[in-house]
Amino acid sequence: QVQLVESGGGLVQAGGSLRLSCAASGSIFGITAMGWYRQAPGKQRELVAVITSGGSTNYVDSVKGRFTISRDNAKITVWLQMHSLKPEDTAVYYCGADYYSRRYWGQGTQVTVSS
Repeated sequence: QVQLVESGGGLVQAGGSLRLSCAASGSIFGITAMGWYRQAPGKQRELVAVITSGGSTNYVDSVKGRFTISRDNAKITVWLQMHSLKPEDTAVYYCGADYYSRRYWGQGTQVTVSS
């Protein structure tokens, strides 16, 4: 079992910045990729950014150049630094961790960007 706890969401004005954190606990040694996903009202959950245990990253096109994902393999913590936030970034952000054939999810943290 893997437990994920996110923090760092909130309300910010357009153009502002936020940093999300996700700490993993439990059976952490089997975790491979970790990522951030988001779900806006009425929309499907989408991948925002992912980072492998080797440090390779991938981003959805809409956040490239604005968001940066990073990871501490010793602490199994992943961060999402978000700059130049836009109202369309408003969503619940979820941390996801791949553990063998299963993906575990955090409880989500709300990010609201006002115009």
